[in-house]
Amino acid sequence: MPKSAFALLIWESLFIRIHIVMYNATMAKTGGYQMNEKDIESVIKFLKITDPENATPEVAILILERLQATFHTMSHEDPEKLKEIYESLKKEKKLKVN
Repeated sequence: MPKSAFALLIWESLFIRIHIVMYNATMAKTGGYQMNEKDIESVIKFLKITDPENATPEVAILILERLQATFHTMSHEDPEKLKEIYESLKKEKKLKVN
């Protein structure tokens, strides 16, 4: 598999994870986003392609924590911006699928 195709697969996986983070950030009743090994591994795979020197579980966890905190804050301070990002991601995903 060409490196760019592999990177696209990793991006697709991260895209799904970002959707989950965004959804949970807006759902206070669910207790919020719960990081798991699959999420961490997805970020590590992405980092191995884009930033191999930082492809560690520690960095992956920092990235996921930052994403969660950012989207959580955004859900309170600028929910319209969060919705705009989500709609943009959905549109981008549909364009890649079709």
